[in-house]
Amino acid sequence: MTPEDLFREPEPPHSGTRPQQDLDVLPYGSWFGPAEPAEAAAGYSYEETHSTYGGASYLEQHWPHPASQFDEPAVQVPGHWAPTGSDGTAGPPAEEPQPEDPPTLELGPPVLDVHFPYPQPEPGEGPGPLYVIGDVHGYLDDLLAALHQQGLIDAEGHWSAGRSRVWFLGDFTDRGPDGIGVIDLVMQLAAEAAAAGGYCRALMGNHELLFLGAAKYGDEPVQSTAGTASFLAAWRLNGGQQHDLERLEPHHISWLSRLPAMGVEDGHLLLHSDTTAYLEYGETIADVNDAVHTVLADEGIDELWDCFRKFTKRFAFRGQAGTMAAQELLSTYGGYRVVHGHSPIPYLTGADHPDDGAKPHVPGPYIYADELAIAMDGGVTMNGRLLVARLPLN
Repeated sequence: MTPEDLFREPEPPHSGTRPQQDLDVLPYGSWFGPAEPAEAAAGYSYEETHSTYGGASYLEQHWPHPASQFDEPAVQVPGHWAPTGSDGTAGPPAEEPQPEDPPTLELGPPVLDVHFPYPQPEPGEGPGPLYVIGDVHGYLDDLLAALHQQGLIDAEGHWSAGRSRVWFLGDFTDRGPDGIGVIDLVMQLAAEAAAAGGYCRALMGNHELLFLGAAKYGDEPVQSTAGTASFLAAWRLNGGQQHDLERLEPHHISWLSRLPAMGVEDGHLLLHSDTTAYLEYGETIADVNDAVHTVLADEGIDELWDCFRKFTKRFAFRGQAGTMAAQELLSTYGGYRVVHGHSPIPYLTGADHPDDGAKPHVPGPYIYADELAIAMDGGVTMNGRLLVARLPLN
């Protein structure tokens, strides 16, 4: 089975409400649900801007079970259905591999017409507040709404948080309508935050690895225990949007390729995936990040495929062994609590999915594994929420 969504037959249009998922339920855990503001800012109400983009139901409608099956990424298996266009014809042809990035393109294009109302920090001044943001998956409107609600951007979408520190936990593209727009916004906010004395940083998610592999290797075959496939086929099966690939430019590739796989802030070990696979890449954060960058740079297609497969595993911190898994990562890399995205909270918790099509109940981040782990993927692709939270959570 696959760690994402392995299709055996095409999904018929307008297939109705999603069936109840047969998922394990956590024996313990707690929600963190901060009080909603008295009224949302005009034009940025979550309810008003929540996208219902029709192509974003891959993971949610085809979730394999149990957790022991999450060993391979989705692939195109001979004899089974292959992705097609909306007219039933074969999917778009493979893109030519992107040329190697020019070494001077690290921060992307310049940000124009930006105003920074905040001065640089005084010597010895303490750091600003720390925020983390869960999986976005191309839902740009939801991201703008959530950032504005937290006071991190203004009504025009520019940084307004002064010396705040922001970490995106990865997975910017796929399934949603505007992955490249999300990447452009994060790159813009990184420049604006730095000028204001704060910072906006991001982690490498498994969908970044998949997207970069599709751009670089296209339909070149890879060897997988689920059958011979390609990055491009797996990307399409896992919600890849052709318009994102067509809009991908060298400065996007350069920026994505340099994202770290993990980091520590204020005692929080920040990861994208709820897996212990990071331990296979090094015993320090620097070693892990260097190893992943080396894989992306020059180790070849099979090594990148294996890296993607490992970081697509999930659910390591739930159940009876989950606390020990979290403790192992924390004892190796530092920190007192793991903060991750990747696994949508409704699946992680076994939340109900009503037959009437109501949204999953996601009041906020989910704290579990004896309070050693915080889940931040609110399930925006399944009509959940795009979560932004200030750390620490109690």
